[in-house]
Amino acid sequence: MPRAQPMANKPLDEFMRYMMYVRNSSPSTLRNYHKDIEQFLEYIAPPDAKPLPLASVTHVVIREFIAHLHDRGLQKTSIARKLAALRSFFKFCTREGFLQHNPARLVATPKLPKRLPAVLSAEEMNNFLDWLSRAEPSKRGRGSMPEWIASKQYDQAKLLLKRDHAILELLYASGLRVSELTGLSMTDLDPRDMNVRVLGKGRKERIVPYGAKAQAALETYWPVREKLQREAERHRAKARKPDPQAVFINHFGGRLTTRTIHTLVKKYTRLANINWDMHPHSLRHAFATHLLADGADLRAIQELLGHSSLSTTQRYTHVTIDQLMAVYDKAHPRA
Repeated sequence: MPRAQPMANKPLDEFMRYMMYVRNSSPSTLRNYHKDIEQFLEYIAPPDAKPLPLASVTHVVIREFIAHLHDRGLQKTSIARKLAALRSFFKFCTREGFLQHNPARLVATPKLPKRLPAVLSAEEMNNFLDWLSRAEPSKRGRGSMPEWIASKQYDQAKLLLKRDHAILELLYASGLRVSELTGLSMTDLDPRDMNVRVLGKGRKERIVPYGAKAQAALETYWPVREKLQREAERHRAKARKPDPQAVFINHFGGRLTTRTIHTLVKKYTRLANINWDMHPHSLRHAFATHLLADGADLRAIQELLGHSSLSTTQRYTHVTIDQLMAVYDKAHPRA
């Protein structure tokens, strides 16, 4: 893979420092912005041609880059994210004197389809979480291996089931983003007042309450967490370092990843035999929509979700109206 041109390294390094220390951007935002801008810098410095200096980049070059991404089959959402990274980068370069003009200002964002999140009803969500609290691991295949191995695997699965139930209860009870959940430390939880301190996007801190069901699931999970920590300590595995402060941990005592949370949500949706396209963010959508449907103030929901803009929260009003219309069409005799 070709390297980014050296002359662009200083502006990029300065920009990333600005994003980290001034904007307080999250690690995932920093990672994505760095990757997206480097991709553009590699595009204007191909291995078989003379590199294009950053000062010579025009809006036409950026549009050609967008067309290149489109030809490669990237989704519009991914292209829009890359363009947002370039806009921020060139705006910074202009302000700091690396460039005289911002070429990204004249490039339009691709039109994105307005998709409303599919939201489960409160009854469906309650039934799913109640099922999970009673679920037992499958015993299939135990006869095909030594009994002590099968028994150990079954016991381990029971432990993880309690952990996973606590994860899903807390996601629905508090409306956390998955990255916020995986970033939780033990000092962030206040079991007495049943609330959690969250470090959200832009490193903004907020306090979010959670309910009795999530509290009960967490209480069931704490002995499991201690056992996982003891096992990790005993094996001192070759794997990742354990994190004694992490709330939700894996076999090695380390923090769970967002990918792991995504996988387990899909897994339990499948095991529950439910035909839902459910993912971790579905629980956040359900949290907001159910609060709004029961009369919660939109501003309060904005605070709970950690949205910087009310317009982002207002998406849920459209979902609720759609649900009301569906009920009306089904129930009204003159609909």
